[in-house]
Amino acid sequence: MNSIITKKTFMICAIILLALSGRVLATPMPDFTLPSAVDGKDISSDDFKGKVLLVTFFATWCPPCRQEIPSLIQLQRDLSAKGFSVLGLSLDEGGADIVNELVQHDNINYPVLMADSEVVSGFGGVTGIPTSFLVSHEGKMVRTYAGYVPHELLKQDIEEIIPQEVKKSQRARGGKAGKKTPEPARSTE
Repeated sequence: MNSIITKKTFMICAIILLALSGRVLATPMPDFTLPSAVDGKDISSDDFKGKVLLVTFFATWCPPCRQEIPSLIQLQRDLSAKGFSVLGLSLDEGGADIVNELVQHDNINYPVLMADSEVVSGFGGVTGIPTSFLVSHEGKMVRTYAGYVPHELLKQDIEEIIPQEVKKSQRARGGKAGKKTPEPARSTE
């Protein structure tokens, strides 16, 4: 009997742990100012205040990172009017030029910045890529994802935390709501 109770307790704890494994304690997103991979202009975390963010750490040479780009582009397209933005943070060591080539080639429609060790540390460290953090409109990191994440899961999680007043406002106006997100500048070369 004792063995059965122990096994059931273990199973319940394991299920709870698995359910919460992607969640982070609602810790504040770190403040940062980083250069755009496209034009080198500094972009600050303050530029995204009040927005729901999906911050993704990636590299141009990483196959799963490249695989998720079309999904991130679609999320930006579908949800930016609701006060959401994807924010790409490149860990490439080869410099901004190679990242800018990827932005142009893939027509990336969300801001892409060059990460530094300080921002990586501020997010709690990144041990593999892609690694993404879902940030609430209050600036709190509420979920983390390691590796490639299916589009529908990301969309569901993002829509769950978009503030209700933004959703209601958008429905009432039948249009767009939210502050405009800095978009990557397109090179004319």
